Amino acid sequence: MNIHEHQAKEILARYGVSVPRGHVAYSVDEAVQAAEKLGGPVWVVKAQIHAGGRGKGGGVKVVKSIDEVRGTAEAMLGMTLVTHQTGPAGKQVGRLYIEEGCDIARELYLSALVDRGSSRVAFMASTEGGMDIEEVAARTPEKIITVTIDPAVGMQGFYARQIAFGLGLTGDQVRAGVKFIGGLYDAMIDTDASMLEINPLVVTGDGAVIALDAKMNFDDNALYRHKDIEALRDETEEDPAELEAAQSELNYIKLDGNIGCMVNGAGLAMATMDIIKLRGGEPANFLDVGGGATKERVTKAFKIILSDENVEGILVNIFGGIMRCDVIAEGVVAAAKEVSLNVPLVVRLEGTNVELGKRILAESGLPIVSADDLGDAAVKIVQAVKEAA
Repeated sequence: MNIHEHQAKEILARYGVSVPRGHVAYSVDEAVQAAEKLGGPVWVVKAQIHAGGRGKGGGVKVVKSIDEVRGTAEAMLGMTLVTHQTGPAGKQVGRLYIEEGCDIARELYLSALVDRGSSRVAFMASTEGGMDIEEVAARTPEKIITVTIDPAVGMQGFYARQIAFGLGLTGDQVRAGVKFIGGLYDAMIDTDASMLEINPLVVTGDGAVIALDAKMNFDDNALYRHKDIEALRDETEEDPAELEAAQSELNYIKLDGNIGCMVNGAGLAMATMDIIKLRGGEPANFLDVGGGATKERVTKAFKIILSDENVEGILVNIFGGIMRCDVIAEGVVAAAKEVSLNVPLVVRLEGTNVELGKRILAESGLPIVSADDLGDAAVKIVQAVKEAA
């Protein structure tokens, strides 16, 4: 789960991480009131969306008068902000963060994430802040240092100093940086965050170390332990189909292709998308119906796939272990009839009650193509989509 910048800064401040003063605003009047509370002479008006690159897209403006605050807020609220992370559709701005100006001497980069390779929290630091870290990694990888934290001992002074020195901090900045880094680690562990990014981390003219921006996301599986964080969810920032799927206990992620996939099991779903690519197709989604899906859940999954107007064909790939093939077949038939299926459908079933499942499909009266194995299914759906185009 992602949260907004102002929410992330509120969390980090509780752990002693230095952040600029600011207030969230949902209207132009609230933006003006926020600026007046902060006092001048410089403010920063920031669009709040779940995406990076806001500055390049026109979503971050430095202003020097209350009139400019008002004018900028009027322009930003309701605008569709397009960045390299939103895609061409962009995201509509529904809230702003009005923040005090900052005397920036240096811009740095610092992030922490759960590193699957080491099974530890890893900090990434670079002296090249304020820009895309991917670009830094591609052009000057030597300017990025990585420090993994041993969970048996947690954040220790030597870890924090290694990171601080990697950021080029000196003198009293090191002491401030060590405190800052320790606060980030504590916040990440306590909240079950999966990623925390500060870009830029700035050193001010008087040597203070401050998080000028902050991005956090959290492990969905741990949200039951953090009702306060779960309450920060902004559903307007989420894809409606993905949100609907989550409410039906389906794991769905929309992609850019044209072949819809319905599979049981995350690993099998990944393999299905890979083989579609291998055969020259493009998957339109990741969708795992789970091992204990009901007929109703399968029907819902089918509808969600078809709600994507880019879908030109569907591949259903089911290995019936816990999940029975006849249940999947009944759900597919019910959904296809209910939505008046008008795109090619290829189904590959294997496992528990497979013969019964195939018979249900064959006797449905629907133009469903059966496949013998996954390779055969991928070839058939890619060919069917090409012929239908």
